[in-house]
Amino acid sequence: MEQFSHIYENEEITLANLNEEIKRRRTFAIISHPDAGKTTLTEKFLLYGGAINLAGSVKGKKTAKHAVSDWMEIEKERGISVTSSVLQFNYDNYCINILDTPGHEDFSEDTYRTLMAADSAVMVIDGSKGVEKQTIKLFKVCVMRHIPIFTFINKMDRDANDPFELCDEIESILGIKTCPINWPIGSGKEFKGVYDRNTKIVSTFTAAMNGQKEVAERDLHIDSDELIGEIGTHFKDKLIEDVELLDGASAEFNMDEVSAGTLTPVFFGSALTNFGVETFLKHFLKMTSSPLPRNSNEGIIDPFTEDFSAFVFKIQANMNKAHRDRIAFMRICSGKFESGMEVNHVQGGRKVKLSQPQQLMADERKIIEEAYAGDIIGVFDPGIFSIGDTICTPGKKFEYEGIPTFAPEHFCRLVSLDSMKRKQFMKGVTQIAQEGAIQIFKDYSLDMSEIIVGVVGVLQFDVLKYRLENEYNCEVRLEPLPYNYIRWVKDPATDLNKLKRISDCKKVKDMKDNPLLLFANEWSIRIVLENNEGLELEDFKKN
Repeated sequence: MEQFSHIYENEEITLANLNEEIKRRRTFAIISHPDAGKTTLTEKFLLYGGAINLAGSVKGKKTAKHAVSDWMEIEKERGISVTSSVLQFNYDNYCINILDTPGHEDFSEDTYRTLMAADSAVMVIDGSKGVEKQTIKLFKVCVMRHIPIFTFINKMDRDANDPFELCDEIESILGIKTCPINWPIGSGKEFKGVYDRNTKIVSTFTAAMNGQKEVAERDLHIDSDELIGEIGTHFKDKLIEDVELLDGASAEFNMDEVSAGTLTPVFFGSALTNFGVETFLKHFLKMTSSPLPRNSNEGIIDPFTEDFSAFVFKIQANMNKAHRDRIAFMRICSGKFESGMEVNHVQGGRKVKLSQPQQLMADERKIIEEAYAGDIIGVFDPGIFSIGDTICTPGKKFEYEGIPTFAPEHFCRLVSLDSMKRKQFMKGVTQIAQEGAIQIFKDYSLDMSEIIVGVVGVLQFDVLKYRLENEYNCEVRLEPLPYNYIRWVKDPATDLNKLKRISDCKKVKDMKDNPLLLFANEWSIRIVLENNEGLELEDFKKN
């Protein structure tokens, strides 16, 4: 009997440890319009987590280091992020997974998928520009998923718009209530610091080494006699006036509304000079929850169950120049992952061992022995995984909800200039397509002799050409096609050759042989639908 109680105790300890580890996890994505300072903010988080000693900013005028999360050559050249990075660090007993997403709208597809793997989102807004186009698009995806959104209004060290106007703009354009947690005092050269509404403490800041090191700060109570000496009479009077207005006009903080994604806590600061970043991080960690349950075809899966499960949200080839490799990024949704464990690859219908499991710090990797629900791991992919695949404990067969594939808006014919390198060329195109950066189609009747590439933003064509030439050694030419719309045919058994009035459109198949039509304008879509009774067309497909 004693023997059994000992086993039982061990099990209890293991379960308690599992729960503890999962509770420590926080997984969030950072979203913004290009140039709002998202990558710089990520760097500063890592600085506080002790993951890096010097934070690099993307612009790099006074700071010569390149940002850790921008690792691809083309990213360094252009100063923009084109792929999502996954970064993990520990801070204040929390284990934090940051999903840094490309800000540039041409790469929004990657961002949409990344948001599927996050439990909350940090929205970075440029204080001098307010809510911009790309922010709206990404915000809508967060709302669609009902994930909590935290707002960091950045660049207060530059001349910024009035903070009340900025909050009004978030409310009117994005349709979400705001609750400022702290409040800025001045902006640009007159930026004096921030006021914490909860503690009534004013933090004044002085930047150190152009923001590459943590800052020296001084904390003073709003009623302190020393405050006037620190910020001046004008700014103190203005602060007291603003606080009264805020208390009367802004929404009350309500955690349930934050969790439902209907209220966003707002923070002000400057990522570049480190004003307000640590304050934001501390509050954010307290307000966010541990990993959330997920929907599957067998109902809701609880993250605290012992059974391991995960889904693939991103595939990245050639992260290591020395050897051509493919990494499948997985978000662990439940239980514990252990290196060497056998798992069931549901879509592939087979058992696999996940080899070389690693966590990534941009292009630096470390092999891991274990990981928990909420963590993001990268595993070596021999070419078996696709985006949206579910991995779970042997014996289980459920599938997590698919990840939407958005409709490309630009199309090119892709021509290989060296017929001897056909094999290399096909491998390169297929691998880049599996990563989800581009979508490839073949002519409905010609099969693979004509390859058509579809992208969400034209910059992706440049990246495709760059990668085929540099990673796969293939010279290519891209010939633009006059189509802007694509529609999946709902019934895959439909014979496109039997459709009427389709002379204006192009008949193609995707890589899974699903039939699609490319159209030049919305008018031709209407004509085809009017002339083919019972035909149903869809503008996105779930993987």
